[in-house]
Amino acid sequence: MPDEAVADNELVPLPSHYRSCFGCGEDHPTGLHMQVRGRKDRVEGSFEVTEHHQGAPGLAHGGVIAAAVDEVMGFLIYLLAAPAVTVHLEVNFRKPVPVGSRLDLETHVDRIDGRKVYSTLTGRVDGTVHVEASSIYLKVEYGHFAPYLKRSGEKLDRPYNP
Repeated sequence: MPDEAVADNELVPLPSHYRSCFGCGEDHPTGLHMQVRGRKDRVEGSFEVTEHHQGAPGLAHGGVIAAAVDEVMGFLIYLLAAPAVTVHLEVNFRKPVPVGSRLDLETHVDRIDGRKVYSTLTGRVDGTVHVEASSIYLKVEYGHFAPYLKRSGEKLDRPYNP
């Protein structure tokens, strides 16, 4: 991410983790296709809830919402220049998220304690809070992902971070 964007506190578009990522990959047929922007301490992302994301008729599945939350919060770690894994994710569903709506998610780092990164998130539909979340991520070495990356057949065309 360009240093001048961080200095100006401007949110810049962030590239997907890889093309088949369920959250942000453009090639996943039923994925969230999230558009994500951020800077070192804050990330915003959004996605359109489609019929592929339903749980109850006409409503987004709670697990899909949790996946979107984890995706956006994970981008914070992506910006910290340290690979990490989710160790705790708590999602509070305040209102149902209807199919056909856009869920806007905003997250920021609350604190970092050694390898643990604590963050919180708010999700809105048309400006009204529908979802709130908190998480703990644990920084890991890149080698943590190596066996799984090899098994998936994916190749990353850049370093872990943008």
